[in-house]
Amino acid sequence: MANNLVIVESAAKVTTISKFLGKSYKVEASLGHVRDLPKSQLGIDVDNNYEPKYITIRGKGELIQKLRKEAKNAKCIYLATDPDREGEAIAWHLYFALRLEGKTVKRITFNEITETAVKEALKHPRNINLDLVDAQQARRILDRLVGYKISPILWKKIRKGLSAGRVQSVTLRLICDREKEITEFIEQEYWSIETLFKMGKTKGFEAKLEKIDGKKFELQNQAHTQQIIDECVNNPFIVTKFKTGEKVRNSPLPFTTSTMQQESAKQLGYSTQKTMNIAQQLYEGIKIGKEQVGIVSYIRTDSTRVSQSAVAMAKDYIINKFGEHYLKENKKSSKKSNQNIQDAHEAIRPTYIDQTPESLKEYLSRDQYRLYNLIYNRFLASQMKEAVFQTHSIKIENGRYTFGASYQKEKFDGFLRVYKDDDDERNSKEITVKEGEQLTLIKIDKNQHFTKPKSRYQEASLVKTLEENGVGRPSTYAPTITTLLARGYITKEQKILYPTDLGEIVNNIMLDYFPEVVDVEFTAQLEKILDEIATGNIEWKEIIKAFYPNFAKTVQKAEDEITNIDITEVTNIPCEKCGTNLIVRYSKYGKFFGCPNFPECTFSKPWFEPIGVKCPLCDGEVILKKSKKGRIYYGCENNADEKCEFMSWQRPTGDKCPNCGGILVEKGKNKKIVCANETCNYGKENKNESKESKANKNASKNN
Repeated sequence: MANNLVIVESAAKVTTISKFLGKSYKVEASLGHVRDLPKSQLGIDVDNNYEPKYITIRGKGELIQKLRKEAKNAKCIYLATDPDREGEAIAWHLYFALRLEGKTVKRITFNEITETAVKEALKHPRNINLDLVDAQQARRILDRLVGYKISPILWKKIRKGLSAGRVQSVTLRLICDREKEITEFIEQEYWSIETLFKMGKTKGFEAKLEKIDGKKFELQNQAHTQQIIDECVNNPFIVTKFKTGEKVRNSPLPFTTSTMQQESAKQLGYSTQKTMNIAQQLYEGIKIGKEQVGIVSYIRTDSTRVSQSAVAMAKDYIINKFGEHYLKENKKSSKKSNQNIQDAHEAIRPTYIDQTPESLKEYLSRDQYRLYNLIYNRFLASQMKEAVFQTHSIKIENGRYTFGASYQKEKFDGFLRVYKDDDDERNSKEITVKEGEQLTLIKIDKNQHFTKPKSRYQEASLVKTLEENGVGRPSTYAPTITTLLARGYITKEQKILYPTDLGEIVNNIMLDYFPEVVDVEFTAQLEKILDEIATGNIEWKEIIKAFYPNFAKTVQKAEDEITNIDITEVTNIPCEKCGTNLIVRYSKYGKFFGCPNFPECTFSKPWFEPIGVKCPLCDGEVILKKSKKGRIYYGCENNADEKCEFMSWQRPTGDKCPNCGGILVEKGKNKKIVCANETCNYGKENKNESKESKANKNASKNN
């Protein structure tokens, strides 16, 4: 007869942990939270010291009755929810929901679902950490106040179903700000010169022009670049400096939640949500034969710390498989540069080092295998010796011009034996030249380039930016991005994130009326305060008292001042089914033409808007369009009939370039007129134009 009750969060853990503990323990699952703030109301008494009102989550009544019955018959109840602030809060809510006052209640945590970890946790029980609970309460109530106070304004002024959030709105701002940077960016032309020199029987080696008269330079046009090439081919290329050295590449840290999401996106192409779903499966347990086994440690962590037992386990494996010279020496405890370590977790790692990805392949789905392989190899690499490269640095003089090259050759692979990506093969070459040697030129080329704006965010780069700026927690990144996509604020096209029209409208309202909420630094500062609450240095309600009064005034101001934004436009285009004038509707993919008599009439067609410019190819009308993923572009009205192929990401002016006859387009916030032809420099002159160039232009005008 079981006389101890262990309550975990997930039902997937119940069978596994039951086998570890035997008949004297009954294991049950809470299935996540059992109490929360009510959905139908704010649930926070702002006039009574911000006291939260917790209620039983709908549908959990029967489960709570079952757990109360089990708890009543148990001598000791172990609350074994997840080892983070959320898990601590769930344990606290269970204590009250199950009416455990007067009972023997202990809190236990384990970082991995293994027999050793679970039994060790039972030997070291503790009380519920109320500081961690308070940190979670503060976060939950802040998020509730922001969401439940701003979202109704968006419903009223724009349309139903919209939302705002403390982390969500900052994330949307980052995406919108990046889109604005890209839209307003005006590219600048520049040139480079590259050479290829003969080296023995090899394909030779390349070098680039680095300095002119010992100084850095900018080549702004083709004529100047060709002039330099003409000078160089008539002069000898002499090696003036050849330096060899050694470079050490440190082994990587084991995964945190954030770095796992980033590398999974980069190497496997998984979204953050997919990565977390698969990682959760690996953590909770995989069916291996008749056993359910958790094969990775806890997956929501900011820490890169690794337990001594895991280090010892990896040490034996590395020595046996690769040899002692592959083992990392003088290992120091890992620290992160930002100080946002949440609780005393370990990094994400395999629970058993002898359970190699290959040995488990038959038990894992393809996606599970690929992610487990990434986690396993990353952890193994973190315990292996650094890679060593022999480096070569070369300087070559040709009259006034200095060319340079840097290459490296792997000397000792170290951790790269198990963990590398395609980038590791770049620039790998061994150079054999001598100082004073005259090189044989095989070819010299000029290359035209244009400066590029920052890239749009992908999920991995967005996660990296959020972490670097201290916005939110890694566990919130996946649901935040998912919410923005679901609301139609952003869209994803070939893994790239774009803001939609709706997202821009909401972001502008937030910037105008709630600048503090969408301020990156303010949001990061809140995270630091939450950390202080978790360590017991700040009372949790103090942060609410400091935030809410001014916020409430801002909400009232927004309520009074924001006029209704009618995003439904009536057109003069008749419905092809019923004849009623179509209206412009919005979906998560952007605008489209729909019949106002919906659902009786379901006719719709893609949205477009004439811009008053004739197509430069066929003289048809140029119309503003949107791709299926929400990107604005300009195309000919005859695109649909495949009679004309004209399209442009920039708005065409209708005029032709005076230099090359190409299409002129508007670029940047000042709508600068530039040529769409990449090889034409019209309108793209460098801002740092040389005095000599300006003088020549003025002289030309005077003549």
